Amino acid sequence: MDQSIKEKIEDVLNLIRLHLLADGGDMELVEITDDYIVKVKLKGACGCCPHALMTLKYGVEAAVKEHVPEVQAVEAVNIHII
Repeated sequence: MDQSIKEKIEDVLNLIRLHLLADGGDMELVEITDDYIVKVKLKGACGCCPHALMTLKYGVEAAVKEHVPEVQAVEAVNIHII
């Protein structure tokens, strides 16, 4: 894993976290696979929010892929929609 790519991904995720924290949620980077799949754990209000999938795909994934084109996808390891 190229360290500069990992740092770029972490930087983007940290910017997004600010928005999630403002809404009572949070996000933790779990893993970046060798084929550039970013796995995150949604926490707090985001962990069980009915809009979690939309936030993940249209917010988190879109932003990460825009800034780090090597990323193939962003996946959550724990979305539990009630």
